[in-house]
Amino acid sequence: MMPTTTVNKYSEELLLQVKMNQSTSTIRTALAELRKTQLTEELYDDDHKKAFWINIYNAYYQILRQETELVKPAIYRDKLISIRGKMISLDTVEHGILRRNRFKYSFGFFGNICTKPFIKKHMVDQIDYRIHFALNCGAESCPPIAFYHPDRIEMQLDMATQSFLEGETSYDDHGKVVTTSALLKWFYGDFGGRKGINAMYAKQLGKDISQYTIKYKDYSWEDQLHNFEENDDKI
Repeated sequence: MMPTTTVNKYSEELLLQVKMNQSTSTIRTALAELRKTQLTEELYDDDHKKAFWINIYNAYYQILRQETELVKPAIYRDKLISIRGKMISLDTVEHGILRRNRFKYSFGFFGNICTKPFIKKHMVDQIDYRIHFALNCGAESCPPIAFYHPDRIEMQLDMATQSFLEGETSYDDHGKVVTTSALLKWFYGDFGGRKGINAMYAKQLGKDISQYTIKYKDYSWEDQLHNFEENDDKI
């Protein structure tokens, strides 16, 4: 079993405090004052990186909505998160670190020309499309928030993917049309294009959609804050 590092534990505790409506000031200070090399030492593979940064994103979105009047796009863009003495944004976490510096509006096909040092040092080695079924931006169409752990994140992300796809997908078998979340359109390249989406449905739902036309639902941006997964095992 893979050990949970101190920084992973911090991210879980921060998210738990958000869920329990407790003060987050102490743990946020600890995250801000991490040793210079602590992130690279303890987030030494993609499992640890994904678990940490997904928890950080989900916790801080809730924190920023509660403590500021920011809404999109500023809430994603403004650098209001202090990690290891560096001020970063939600976009830094999602598009820089978890998506390997992908340009936000390129459907997942293009990277940013320049990679900032903090992102270059901490970004994942491989883009994992399943993160899109784990990140919660407080909207009704977002997946629920769960506590991600490096020792079982593979299972957790598979379960999150299956649950989200089951809830967001409908089929017209006669007309050969599958209707699903707009997330698959916005991050088409992350999913490996149409071939990758076909493989994902075959793996996760046992459904062959290779001969189906894909249509995408409108994404509901209506607020649904504090949407935590029911019966999550927390820490």
